[in-house]
Amino acid sequence: QVRLQESGPGLVKPAQTLSLTCTVSGGSITTSECAWNWIRQPPGKGLEWMGQVRYDGATFTSPSLKSRTSISRDTSKNQFSLQLSSVTPEDTAVYYCARDYAWTYDYWGQGTQVTVSS
Repeated sequence: QVRLQESGPGLVKPAQTLSLTCTVSGGSITTSECAWNWIRQPPGKGLEWMGQVRYDGATFTSPSLKSRTSISRDTSKNQFSLQLSSVTPEDTAVYYCARDYAWTYDYWGQGTQVTVSS
């Protein structure tokens, strides 16, 4: 059973950088054909895909967030991370990490609330 767990600060000040890590257990982030995603849901809104790191290390980010988003991985720790710079209150959301296998999000973390406020 693959498990994902998000971690990071729950409160970030405006203009700072939001940093989250997803720790994966029960499976390797280098498993072929898997992609590891960051997805968020602002209050009262739908899910927004932010980006992913694939099993081979390639990364892709949403065009709308590309200038502020960095996704990386640490294979030795079986973790992948998100950095979102220059945050505003509009970046307040529940942030999820999720695995994508064969075009299906089959495993999700429980989500972590991040609030941007001074």
